[in-house]
Amino acid sequence: MTRLDRIRRCLWAAFVVSLVVGCSHAPKPSGVPVVGDSVVFVGEQPAALAWVPTAGSTLSLRSTYEPGAGSVTYVAGRDYAWDAAAGTVRRVPGSRIPDFRTNSLYGQDEFDHSKFPGFGNGGFFAFADYTRPAQPPWPVQRPQTHLLPRSAATLNSGGNLRLVAFGDSITAGGDATRPGLIFWQRWADALQSRHPQSRITAINAATGGDSTVQGLQRLQSKVLDAHPDLVLIGFGMNDHNRGGVPVAQFEENLKQMVARIRADTGAEVILFSAFPPNPRWRFGSHHMEDYAEATARAAAASGCAYADVFNNWQSVAARKKPEDLLGNDINHPNDFGHWIYFQVFEALGL
Repeated sequence: MTRLDRIRRCLWAAFVVSLVVGCSHAPKPSGVPVVGDSVVFVGEQPAALAWVPTAGSTLSLRSTYEPGAGSVTYVAGRDYAWDAAAGTVRRVPGSRIPDFRTNSLYGQDEFDHSKFPGFGNGGFFAFADYTRPAQPPWPVQRPQTHLLPRSAATLNSGGNLRLVAFGDSITAGGDATRPGLIFWQRWADALQSRHPQSRITAINAATGGDSTVQGLQRLQSKVLDAHPDLVLIGFGMNDHNRGGVPVAQFEENLKQMVARIRADTGAEVILFSAFPPNPRWRFGSHHMEDYAEATARAAAASGCAYADVFNNWQSVAARKKPEDLLGNDINHPNDFGHWIYFQVFEALGL
């Protein structure tokens, strides 16, 4: 190799290093990844994301919660435009994104869903990926490991944990597009991933349409006979409906469930609250906050863990239309809504 060749090689190496160093110091969006934030679009009106993205964040938008076969990736300019500073997205003329104005429940007030065959939002969602700021922190959920000592010890020692999810159609998985996206199954899978030496068995013991009245009636067959180690209890959506279960009785029913589970199985219990249904739905009393507070009180009185879904859901929903998060446009979370539940359970600390 000639001296000139050596000089050229050194200069090239220095150039490559400068590129690498320069890239490493290039500003990158920092924060928390958000995957599958769901929105429906009304004409060309802006639709708000759950969070304003971090500076420099990119945005991708698709037709399904999970990317892959059958999912349409929308193109900026052709299908949508977005305002990063405002955290909003809108359809553009000629967009392939569905227009929510063609949904059968659009514009209906005090609606009776039984009069609208084929209702639901499944074909109207678009799902956005971006990066949000890490502050303020979300979810806001106190760790509950001090109230779940046996479950924590079992997982940390590599033991077997039998988890039973008990509740209404939300817990049953209503409007999750596949079983693995139901919030408690995602949580069980995450626990299994963090504790590979353990064996976690997750059982769906929920029944659509149930209130705490039916829950007490089914407790033996659905929960006690399953010999659980950990029970997740989520009611309220049907209790709170017009003609449903009064708040005081609802609270007492939850406390009875916890007491019977402990007496018969020794299992630990997590109570979790629900979110408000569509405010335009005829059959809701629209006092879900009262039932969420009653759930928290029942947990405190029973000395069991509490997952605050209600307030964390409301934090996300503050920027969004109710329809953005409702799979059936009434009272079932879509896949992103199940993710909200999942994030709250993750914050419990197990």
